[in-house]
Amino acid sequence: MKILDHLEEWLIAFLMGAATLVIFVAVLHRYSAGLAIPVVQDWLLRLDLSWAQELCIYMFVWMAKFGAAYGVRTGIHVGVDVMINRLPPRERKAYVLFGLLAGALFTGVVGTLGASFVWDIAHTNSVSPDLELPKWIVYLCIPLGSYLMCFRFLQVAWTFARTGELPHHDVAHVEGIAAVEEADAVGDELHPRPLTGARP
Repeated sequence: MKILDHLEEWLIAFLMGAATLVIFVAVLHRYSAGLAIPVVQDWLLRLDLSWAQELCIYMFVWMAKFGAAYGVRTGIHVGVDVMINRLPPRERKAYVLFGLLAGALFTGVVGTLGASFVWDIAHTNSVSPDLELPKWIVYLCIPLGSYLMCFRFLQVAWTFARTGELPHHDVAHVEGIAAVEEADAVGDELHPRPLTGARP
């Protein structure tokens, strides 16, 4: 499971970083091609980056599909659970399990329909306009992302059924801050700071 978790995170981070870099280079190319520098301008005008926008769209769609599965695993999806949290524990558990299993069913159906669509389009000569990628590769994110999201719903439902705990994302948490606070606490124990305003 840790390999899948890390693969999911690395894929999302790579797609986000690569899309940002491609857009940056394309915008830089567009504005610098207008510079009246004889040799540089000719070289820039010969560069064809018309495919950059299409590639970025595809990368962001893939990132969104896998990011949705990551959101289920980590509990960062927005949910209105005020009424459900006021229910008695048994009823609350039933409603939460129903919601998770409904999510699994929905994403499983979307994944299956997406797989059928990808299978059909793979038997055609359809390609994307600028990159000329086979369209089935572009649309492969639908079954892959949806099936992963379905798996994450089932994983969360299984854990909740056994332990009663749901993944929770602390919106105030910033990665790396806890480590700094712990280091400060250890430093204070080893070398106590003088009290400000205290009399000797």
